[in-house]
Amino acid sequence: MTQLKQQQCTVCRPDAAPVSDADLDRLLPELAGWQLEERDGVKQLEKQFRFPNYAQSMAFTQRVAELAEAEDHHPAILTEWGRVTVTWWTHTINGLHINDFICAAKTDQLAEQ
Repeated sequence: MTQLKQQQCTVCRPDAAPVSDADLDRLLPELAGWQLEERDGVKQLEKQFRFPNYAQSMAFTQRVAELAEAEDHHPAILTEWGRVTVTWWTHTINGLHINDFICAAKTDQLAEQ
């Protein structure tokens, strides 16, 4: 995996520029299994993680919540029996910021635990 998981998120101000298309093309392939989704014109990173039961889905959800608090960057999380869908985007800029890629890489790392 890339250096993304070793980086810390930075404060994203409302005037921050979203990730450029060139950066998106460079960064997305570094995140195995993450899909680029666009909802209401807002680009988002999304991945579904599978688990053998609900308890492990909930435990993973808790680890992602702890990551979100530590990074002060919060995803949408849908927890279901045997799967968790995590969606990262930056609400402040209505799009993707480098923080989303950092947190996606760290989410993958949590799934390996």
